[in-house]
Amino acid sequence: MKTGKNVTGIGTSPIDSKKTIEFAESCTISSGDESAMKQFREECANATEDGFGSIPAPASIKGLAHLAMDAFKGQKAAVFINLLGERLAFERTGTRLYDAVLAKFDACGGFDGGPTRDELVSFRDAELRHFALVHEAIEELGGDPTVMTPNADIVGVQALGLVQVVTDPRTCVEQCLSALLTAELVDNDGWAMLIELADAMGYDEMAEAFTEAKREEDHHLASLRQWLSAFVGSEAHVDMPLPTAPPPSPMP
Repeated sequence: MKTGKNVTGIGTSPIDSKKTIEFAESCTISSGDESAMKQFREECANATEDGFGSIPAPASIKGLAHLAMDAFKGQKAAVFINLLGERLAFERTGTRLYDAVLAKFDACGGFDGGPTRDELVSFRDAELRHFALVHEAIEELGGDPTVMTPNADIVGVQALGLVQVVTDPRTCVEQCLSALLTAELVDNDGWAMLIELADAMGYDEMAEAFTEAKREEDHHLASLRQWLSAFVGSEAHVDMPLPTAPPPSPMP
């Protein structure tokens, strides 16, 4: 990290900032507030009946049987399918994020205390395994893994900014790791909620498999924190306390 010719602030560009202020003062200022925008947003929300999509009916007899059984128990199978779809979409995006970071790593190299290429490949492969795990779980329930559930659609939109960061040619490896940290924080909580729901609905084998996946995600999260702390300490020439990353789970 180094200082440069950044003139985006007023203090570093007094001539341009003076012109900006003069232009702002010459513009007509409305005496209104944000109430009209608030009203418009409320009208749009009230006019939207279908929300962010829906959960389709199971396409197989097996799926219909699961749906009927869970309905009899007073449970909502659709909620579980929605969360599975969410994790499926996020793990797919996670795989692509690591692919992009690997390309950045190959172009720019790493840093002292940062990840090795093999570690990044290992994390990428774990995300792909987790995708396959959720894909299999949806099929086991008689669902369709290709369906874009409401939550899957939402996390896809949420991840757009992260994808833009890691694929921007101007970002460095360290900035990409920060984007991965954001993704892993969200992913960690997503797995925790999915495990709790699977356990509550009696899907014990799924809950066990998901718990193993979360252990790998815990390792990803702790490692990213460690790498970023090492980078910040190195750049600032100070001794930073490095978080301890748990050992990775054994390969299946």
